[in-house]
Amino acid sequence: MMFRKTKLFTVVAAAIVVGFTILGQSPAPAQAQGMKDLTFSLDFIVLGRHSPWYVALAKGYYKDEGLNVKIIPGKGSASVISNVESGIAELGFVDVPSLTLARTNKSTIKMVAINYQKAPYSVFSLDPGANVTKPKDLEGLTLASAPGSFVTNIIKAFMRSHGLDPSKLKIQGAAPSAQIPMLASGKAQAINFFIMTKPAITRIAKRSGKQARSLLLADFGLKLYSNGIGAKESFIKNNPEVVRKFVRASLKGWKDTFANPAEAAKLQKQYAKGLNEQITIEEIAILKKLAVTTDTKKNGLGWFSGEKIKASRDYMVTNAGLDASKAPKATDLYDLRFLPKKPILP
Repeated sequence: MMFRKTKLFTVVAAAIVVGFTILGQSPAPAQAQGMKDLTFSLDFIVLGRHSPWYVALAKGYYKDEGLNVKIIPGKGSASVISNVESGIAELGFVDVPSLTLARTNKSTIKMVAINYQKAPYSVFSLDPGANVTKPKDLEGLTLASAPGSFVTNIIKAFMRSHGLDPSKLKIQGAAPSAQIPMLASGKAQAINFFIMTKPAITRIAKRSGKQARSLLLADFGLKLYSNGIGAKESFIKNNPEVVRKFVRASLKGWKDTFANPAEAAKLQKQYAKGLNEQITIEEIAILKKLAVTTDTKKNGLGWFSGEKIKASRDYMVTNAGLDASKAPKATDLYDLRFLPKKPILP
């Protein structure tokens, strides 16, 4: 019986974490005359959280702007930055903390829209088990995380800002595809994933008679912008209208996703057939809490301020051990010119 449960956890987690890479690549239609080809890199393999991009694709919003968009999966924060820097993709779903670090290593990417107004970084555990429900529980914890993941730096910075000792958090290296089975089988006390993974982890925990617990750092004072649309300075300079059109079309997809999650799940499944529509709907509900804030209700989806970008940059310099002399200026991280003149309200 234990073998069967372990095998089930492995299969389910693999489907969640790595199973959609091939299906997740949106089919590239034949290039139409006058259409601009663009490749957009996600931050991870295709999951329900990425449905807004596929809604924009399926509804023809990119096509309406004269854009022939191909969406490709990523393998984490470093990979999407690499994809954009190398030219594999012209634009990517980049996160501000990782970009702050990348700019110290000569990255030239700038943010042109911010979709995750709140950072989605979360620590998952089980009850009974480690039962991590407050920041203090991170001390003495062993956290399974992907080798080289920058999220562990965020978590340690978060601990330091709460007066906790980050050296008391032990990091256990584990590939993303292994982490959920490890948590379910008791081989890991806790794992770190974006909060949108909660619906899937909850289902897996229930199969072993346990409850999933999530510690969303943003609920305990972490004030960081996270993922949004990024592009290299050279591409922005040479293609300002293309960037503007891509942002506008994408934000329409975000608006429609929140307005009709069930429709969004169905549309996305056309491109990633292995996705569970109900899980996607639940992920969208979580996504909405990250993207729809007082700021975006007033100023439109994707909106951001230079002041808050600076606050995110300063947080990284203060808490993540960045050399202040090498850290980028806040103005190096963003370009405000590409948000729609008429805000796309949620």
